[in-house]
Amino acid sequence: MAAATAAGAATAAVGSRRTPDDPRSPEGPPGGRPDRERLRALVASMGLPELVGQLFVSRAYGHSATDPDPADAELNRAQFGVRTAAELVARYHLGGVVYFAWAHNTRSPRQIAALSNGLQRAAAGSGAGVPLLLSVDQEHGAVARIGRPATLFPGAMALGAGGSPVGARRAARVAGSELAALGIRQDYAPVADVNVNPANPVIGVRSFGSDPRAVAELVSAQVRGYQGAGVAATAKHFPGHGDTETDSHVGLPVMRHSRAQWEELDEPPFRAAVRAGVDVVMTAHIVFPALDPSGDPATLSRPIVTGLLRERLGFRGVVVTDALDMAGVRQKYGDERVPVLALKAGCDQLLNAPDLGLAYRSVLAAVGSGELTRERVEESVLRILEVKARRGLFDDPYADEERVDAAVGTGKHLEAADAVAAGTTTLLANPRGLLPLDASARPRLLVTGADPASPTGTTGPSTAVLARELTALGCRARALAPERAVAAAPGHAAVLVCTYNVPEGAGPQRTLVADLIATGVPVVLVAVRNPYDPARLPDCAAEVATYGWTDVEMRAAARVLTGARRPAGRLPVPVPGRYPLGHGLAY
Repeated sequence: MAAATAAGAATAAVGSRRTPDDPRSPEGPPGGRPDRERLRALVASMGLPELVGQLFVSRAYGHSATDPDPADAELNRAQFGVRTAAELVARYHLGGVVYFAWAHNTRSPRQIAALSNGLQRAAAGSGAGVPLLLSVDQEHGAVARIGRPATLFPGAMALGAGGSPVGARRAARVAGSELAALGIRQDYAPVADVNVNPANPVIGVRSFGSDPRAVAELVSAQVRGYQGAGVAATAKHFPGHGDTETDSHVGLPVMRHSRAQWEELDEPPFRAAVRAGVDVVMTAHIVFPALDPSGDPATLSRPIVTGLLRERLGFRGVVVTDALDMAGVRQKYGDERVPVLALKAGCDQLLNAPDLGLAYRSVLAAVGSGELTRERVEESVLRILEVKARRGLFDDPYADEERVDAAVGTGKHLEAADAVAAGTTTLLANPRGLLPLDASARPRLLVTGADPASPTGTTGPSTAVLARELTALGCRARALAPERAVAAAPGHAAVLVCTYNVPEGAGPQRTLVADLIATGVPVVLVAVRNPYDPARLPDCAAEVATYGWTDVEMRAAARVLTGARRPAGRLPVPVPGRYPLGHGLAY
């Protein structure tokens, strides 16, 4: 009863949220300043099980909080010992739930809104009655969990090529408004890593680029955009994941930068995020010997989380771990110790523990033994509640299910995505002046090459989309599979070949490009993910980088290829042996 009374007081402490059009709030609803003393009273009123539960953000299977499909109910039973997501929230007094497409959480806008509301009702009716902070990995570009009809924007490196803080903020503002309409108030974006390693297998185009000052400016813009829309932004992956050659999902990367290099290259975007008022910073599961020689991953490193992020950068918000089911954090200590060590390092939110029951019990036991104090747990819970209050969750945690279709994927939002994408496509080479293609002559074009799976499962295939968009602009374009393209190439005005992360040395993509060039038909290379591909392939008649392969990037590329838009993108990373940072041609 005390918890409910304190929760009501905390709710009353948060003023009404301003609308995005409020002239006092040019960035949109700020959520106001929460009454810290009333939130302290709420924290003090909570029992230890409820407090510890607030630290955890877990996956849950199913499209519905209370009525999942049978297969999802079985997954919940097998992994959590409950049938539904609502029961999971109640059992562990969860502070948050993270949505994934593979967990069947993201079928449609109305379904997501209903799921969010069901989870919030479960939270309101159990434990301390504290609303959930629902979250998602919606970076856009290569990493997106929610697909059409939600608006999909170009990813970070494409925005880096556009070089427009206004465009980056606009993308985050619109994307954030759609997440808020779905009941999601925390996004694990923007990526603040500075990608200086072309071989980086996990960051790459998820980064804005290799120039720390440019990355810092765009990170700051996106923080303001997301949070102006009422969604907590999350700058990641501290202290910087941009120069690794191991994917922390499957191994433990090591950053070899010196302390001076970290201060010059990796720190500036995180410092900019903190200055912009970012709600959350996510840690990296990487070893960084120059910052902590212990060999512990940054997520478990007190010198990094507390010493650098809290003390050096002055960050006072929530620190969330990267997912605890990733190999990079599990290898040294095991799943029982990791949550406790993360809290001792200075983390607040524990994301997606592989065995939630084990992790929850381990934190409770650590408090019982004195390894962790209740006061330490309360510190983290208070920070988490402050974010929830700033983002309006104590005012109204529910999505408006009747209005969600009018708020997500609107014509105005889709136009904004196309406008932002228009400045991102980069013309890398055009030695013969082949581009722009003269659409008025209705040239016959062949589109072929890589067709990577859509990040959301709702767009593409990219070659078909590119062919369709070229045809809509006046060309006669068709898409063919690579095994048929070489024989079909003669008689076409040009062949556009899409490439995707071409490796060094021989391989099927290199063979395809060489065989197409041998036909004598002009070949246009369209690098649809990493812009490093041209350095690993024979010279083509023209070369373009899109930094992404969802429909919005393919539409932008088609307009540049036909001259409907002039190429405006500039390389946000150098292409070793081929193009410098900032390279980009124009018509």
